Amino acid sequence: MNVSQQSAATRSLAGPAAPSLRVDFVDRPSALRFAFVAGVVDAQPVRCAHLAGPPEPECWQLGADFRVQAQAVTEIDGDIETAARRAYVAVLAAVRASAQPHLVRIWNYLGAINDGAGDNERYRRFSVGRAAAADAAFNAEPPAATAIGHDGGAGVLQVVALCAATPAIALENPRQTPAWSYPREYGPVSPGFSRGALLDAGSHAPTLLASGTASIVGHVSQHVGDVAEQLRESLRNLDALLTVGSQRADIGFHFERCQALRVYLRHAHDLPLAQAVIARSGLPSECVVYLRGDVCRRELDVEIEGVFGVG
Repeated sequence: MNVSQQSAATRSLAGPAAPSLRVDFVDRPSALRFAFVAGVVDAQPVRCAHLAGPPEPECWQLGADFRVQAQAVTEIDGDIETAARRAYVAVLAAVRASAQPHLVRIWNYLGAINDGAGDNERYRRFSVGRAAAADAAFNAEPPAATAIGHDGGAGVLQVVALCAATPAIALENPRQTPAWSYPREYGPVSPGFSRGALLDAGSHAPTLLASGTASIVGHVSQHVGDVAEQLRESLRNLDALLTVGSQRADIGFHFERCQALRVYLRHAHDLPLAQAVIARSGLPSECVVYLRGDVCRRELDVEIEGVFGVG
């Protein structure tokens, strides 16, 4: 499947302009819609069971500077590496010659993400396939991204890419080793993503897109077996990223300005714990969706990602 959509222009850098990108849960036609429940048409299905939060689609209102490119690739005999390479070759071929050649945010959903031992783990093979397809522009610097194991089983890799006419500012979290420089123990190639992306940094309405964020300090997983503390550590990492983004944009990003947040839980029974932690975080509960999804590190049980504005 290949989807390419664009919307009308809203971008302006002068005066108190409206943002060129905004996310909400008002179900309406938009350039990018993620559906968390079955039966929604004209949307990218997220094949992770909806546990709580808004059931409406997550709707991305985009200016003409943006483009959405999506690929769903069927694996052959469980070969996720080849599927990843095919998906990314197709995405890059479609966008590099377009008016929006810069990948700024990517979502990757694959089944059985933790199956396989050592370097044969499916997530590691996915990373190898992605790296084989990536071009120089992709790697300097890599886009913000999330990779989650969906509930659909092995068989289909879903890649959704948000692309832009101008590059985003790639953000890193000072509490964490950049994923693209992880040591060899995490696989034959390092994961190709930045911790976040800052859009419209010179405007009155910048947007910060936070990548999949987990309980990792440096490059080491923290609080294994304690999902509540894993989520608190993830929130500390998210807060550190917002601080970096605020410094780069010279304007403040805060939890209460969250437009959308996804919480992926490995175990559905951890939902009450996660909701209790989020309730004390300052994040607006009406913007938080809880999904059952597998984190790419098998020892971790929760991962978050989000969109933040300034007004």
